[in-house]
Amino acid sequence: MDFAIECRDLCHRYGRKPALRGVSWSLKPGRICGLLGRNGAGKTTTINILNSFLVPESGTCKLLGEDSHSLSPATKARIGYLIEGHVQYGFFNVEQIERFYSAFYPKWDASIYYHLISRLDIGKKQKISTMSCGQRSQVALGLILAQKPDLIVFDDYSMGLDPGYRRLFIDVIRDYAADGKRSILLTSHIIQDLEGLIDDCIIYDKGRVLVDTQTERLSQDYRRYSFTAPEFKAHLGEAPDYLRVEQHPSRHLMHGFVNPDEVASKLAQLGIAASDIKEEKMTLEDIFIALTGKY
Repeated sequence: MDFAIECRDLCHRYGRKPALRGVSWSLKPGRICGLLGRNGAGKTTTINILNSFLVPESGTCKLLGEDSHSLSPATKARIGYLIEGHVQYGFFNVEQIERFYSAFYPKWDASIYYHLISRLDIGKKQKISTMSCGQRSQVALGLILAQKPDLIVFDDYSMGLDPGYRRLFIDVIRDYAADGKRSILLTSHIIQDLEGLIDDCIIYDKGRVLVDTQTERLSQDYRRYSFTAPEFKAHLGEAPDYLRVEQHPSRHLMHGFVNPDEVASKLAQLGIAASDIKEEKMTLEDIFIALTGKY
């Protein structure tokens, strides 16, 4: 079975600055994946390669088994994109833009579009240009879901949305993907929105894949411990467990793929005489910050 998305050894630079350094990952059919990373980590470059806006210096990228830069018309009709900013034709009204899009997609289902529109405070004759950012985002989402695509790519869908519209957006995606037949890739800077939604998590750091795993496994295996200790200077080096140690005035922190039985020995290996060690609960956003850093 082909992957919904398959990236292999993607490399790209802007001038002398590397943007992607041998990036490889894949999205299995029927999975929802979050592509995360700090600004400049390489997410947008990857998305631009996926939607054929950018040709990589080397490496390959396939969507539904075909090269992203030579997709057949039949495969293009199976893919939905929502690019950053929810760009739409502002001179159309709600009905006109639905009729325009419907001509391009053989599996078009207008009822999906109008069901979502019915949840908004807008009329069928209202122009896109007169809508709020949140309303435009739902129109854009409705147009994508009405295509009944097998693969959907949402690039920073949350930009400009207030909490209510972000929650509606996530709820609609969750309901649409409930049958397990759709493959979805999302990027977002608001990571807490993705908790409980994404099946898989890919985290970029400086153009490389730092983590590529199931979200549930990441939440279970990556842990945070607080402890007390005399003044210390930890020598982490190239820690294989993605260890991070933070010094604070009272209790210090250690993050990593470390189970409770290993904490004391790991800290001792770092030259830290720890005591009163306690495990603390982490959100997906906590894990992301621990892995990529605060600054």
